[in-house]
Amino acid sequence: MAENTNRSVFALNGVTGMLIATVLLLSILVGLTVWGISVQQTSATNPYDPTPITSNLDNVKEISKANAQFAFKDAK
Repeated sequence: MAENTNRSVFALNGVTGMLIATVLLLSILVGLTVWGISVQQTSATNPYDPTPITSNLDNVKEISKANAQFAFKDAK
């Protein structure tokens, strides 16, 4: 049997690889959290105007391309 003498604790499949994977996962977590918070802040300051839907609801057909006019629109 051949003896394995090329082992290293700091190789890519050792402690270094584990640290790279941990930092990568934590950076993805931080990035997605910041993105989610910014989306929530944008949505909180940009309310929808429900008047196009409630003002003319009798004209909505079940299957029609004209239903796009009844979609939610930004209030700003």
